[in-house]
Amino acid sequence: MRDSLPEDEIAARIEAALYSAGRPLSVEELIRASGTNSKEKTQRVVNELVKKTNSTFKAIQIAQLEDGTYVFQLRPEYTPLVRKFAQHPLIASSALKTLSYIAYEQPVTSKRLVQIRGSQVYSHVKILEQLQFVEHESLGRLKVYRTTPKFQNYFGITDLNAMKSRLVATTNKQSPPSLRAASQSQSPEKS
Repeated sequence: MRDSLPEDEIAARIEAALYSAGRPLSVEELIRASGTNSKEKTQRVVNELVKKTNSTFKAIQIAQLEDGTYVFQLRPEYTPLVRKFAQHPLIASSALKTLSYIAYEQPVTSKRLVQIRGSQVYSHVKILEQLQFVEHESLGRLKVYRTTPKFQNYFGITDLNAMKSRLVATTNKQSPPSLRAASQSQSPEKS
């Protein structure tokens, strides 16, 4: 019977699934990966695995997201340190800047995106919609963009306001003092 698997084997299977998925997994997916049919047993093993992983490792963690899914990820404070080692990012830096702007200003119109990011924004938005990181609502000929729950899950964002604060802090650290002063004196118009 599958439910007779030892807990260390169940934990190893769950750990392997979380590591290899590269995305958040639901409890149902973890049950299938665990080789057991017991939600209670799987949940107990996941909880123990979360505690063990988070206390053992300094830079990586298993996090439970707001929607109840679990993800094996780098702790947020280490992301800037390893970003330069990523060989082939999922999103080009120019599209990532567009995504950051949408996340910060949402909801934001296509007109405003073109004003701020230029006409290349159309190709960025197409990629971001294919990845299901942004979605739009049509208001006549105008499109209004916002991020999706998949965006939040992928980037481990549980609070959009906290994310906005982190974006501001990161931007202020990376900008020359003259640009920081200009950006603080000018609030971008929302449209």
